[in-house]
Amino acid sequence: MEKEENQHSNSDNLKETKDKNDTSKTDDNLNPEDKIKELEDRLARAYAEIENQRRRFEKEKDDAFDYGGFALAKETLNLIDNLERSKFALENDESLKNSEELKRIVDHLNIIQKDMLSILKKNNIEEIKSLEQKLDPNLHQAMLEVEDDDKEVGTVVQEIQKGFMMKERLLRPALVAVSKKTINKEENLKKDEKSEENQSKSEEN
Repeated sequence: MEKEENQHSNSDNLKETKDKNDTSKTDDNLNPEDKIKELEDRLARAYAEIENQRRRFEKEKDDAFDYGGFALAKETLNLIDNLERSKFALENDESLKNSEELKRIVDHLNIIQKDMLSILKKNNIEEIKSLEQKLDPNLHQAMLEVEDDDKEVGTVVQEIQKGFMMKERLLRPALVAVSKKTINKEENLKKDEKSEENQSKSEEN
């Protein structure tokens, strides 16, 4: 087995050497003008490859500069979510409802939230507009449907969780509820009755 591998290796080496010699002979047979053209072609290809690498490195550098804090920004959104949850919990606390203490606490939380959103905006991170917008799969994630005949089907009627963009990149989609047409109960009853009739006929047959 080892002998066969050595033979294959020697054969490959001989073939490679032969190919190089053939190339060398071909180059030697070229006239000066053809040699110059061939060298120019090689040089052009080498330059094109270098230029492609340069562009690739430039893009990677720009992405690192623009989106280097992407992961940190995504984690920061949890703080905003927690503020929203805290406000909701306080506003629904029966022992605090309509009290001055509740009003002061919520006002402080609103100030903190506003400051956080301002800091995000300065770093090119902005909220996605969702309410009253047509559902966009690139920006929104529909979590549930709400019957509403006054809205066009697929309109965002509730924002469950805010979505954010970082420059032109989606940081987090908005979790939303979208509108759908009210289902007519009478039509449903007729459909159910028709379905039952069809089922009975099928059983009889």
